[in-house]
Amino acid sequence: MPRVTQAHLDARRQQIIDAARARFAGHGFARTSMTDLVEASGLSVGAIYRYFKGKDQIVAAICEQATQALPAELTAGSVHEFLEHVRTMAREEDHARLVAQIYAEAAVSPQLAALVRRQLGDLRAAVAALLPGHEPAEAERIAEAFVAVCNGYTQQLAVRGDLDPAPFTAALTAIIES
Repeated sequence: MPRVTQAHLDARRQQIIDAARARFAGHGFARTSMTDLVEASGLSVGAIYRYFKGKDQIVAAICEQATQALPAELTAGSVHEFLEHVRTMAREEDHARLVAQIYAEAAVSPQLAALVRRQLGDLRAAVAALLPGHEPAEAERIAEAFVAVCNGYTQQLAVRGDLDPAPFTAALTAIIES
């Protein structure tokens, strides 16, 4: 019997994550059952449980794949491009609704909350690093506000739908320049 390659195993795991990402964004975490994930992924129950013990582990895997698309510098133009990217992800991949679901679940799951807190801390540190002209404490304060406004924009996209990033760009630019 041929041996299953690591590439095949990785592809199946990613297939589950992709199906869960779409299902969670469209239906929510609580309203998605493992049966729904079986149907969405096209795999068997056993195949899913081979990779994940339950939905909590799948959500954690989704979070761990999150990438930062921060610009290399924080200017009005680059911030606007960043928010346009967030807007595109919301439109094309339902990313804002997925983030809203993850935050809601993190509010009641200490393990997921710890993961989300770590990611937010990493994001704040990355933003602070883009503010070399500021004292460290000031850069941290600015980064805190920057991340909060970005999260607010994402949550607004999740609830209100497609939303012009211009007012958020102006707010973020004001925060950076303060």
